[in-house]
Amino acid sequence: MSKILIVMSAASVWERNDGSEYPTGYWAEELAAPHEKFVRAGYTVDFASPGGVLQPLDTHSADPEVAGPDCARYVAHAEQALREFGPLLKLDEIDVDDYVAVVLPGGHGPVVDLYQDRALGRLLAEADAAGKLIGAVCHGPAALLSAVDQAGNWLFTGRELTAFTDEEEQLFGTAEGAPWLLASRLREQGAKHFGGPAYQPHNVRDGNLFTGQNPASSAPMAEAMVTALASGQA
Repeated sequence: MSKILIVMSAASVWERNDGSEYPTGYWAEELAAPHEKFVRAGYTVDFASPGGVLQPLDTHSADPEVAGPDCARYVAHAEQALREFGPLLKLDEIDVDDYVAVVLPGGHGPVVDLYQDRALGRLLAEADAAGKLIGAVCHGPAALLSAVDQAGNWLFTGRELTAFTDEEEQLFGTAEGAPWLLASRLREQGAKHFGGPAYQPHNVRDGNLFTGQNPASSAPMAEAMVTALASGQA
């Protein structure tokens, strides 16, 4: 049975410019919706993180006023999936040849650790070179920044993608004091970032790269990946 790897951050806090710590964790919908789509399509899903650390749930993603009326279902699915999987795999021990796709969900964690994780950078470079599917949603595209060559060149320069926009970060209340803003950083590094209306589903595909702008884009991203895999476009 084909396998898909979901790479989680290990961060539980996001240090702000003033030195304060903002609690973070995985965003339930961004983990649960893709996992649900992949499993229903017949794929086995593995979870990995730096050091195999299990990141906590971002409690905002369990608040209906923030995450919408379906958030309790996503939280329950994510917690059950992680519990049944058991200890997370260690990112630096992953063999990309074992997987048909690599998926990077958000929460603010990826802007804390994954964006500069060397093991992830190597894994993404190998996956991209092999034409394997790569999916990233919301703040997950920050993890793509880890993929640089020996000369320091970013491997996703010039690629079309989307990610949590600066406008959405402002609306969420976390833009002020942030060390850097994701969409701006991606553009600065050479990505062709395309943003849609705030908090509405918006997805971009560029070859084997599938990206979603926000939590609402998680399921459409996974559906597009499943379709591509089924049609032999991997």
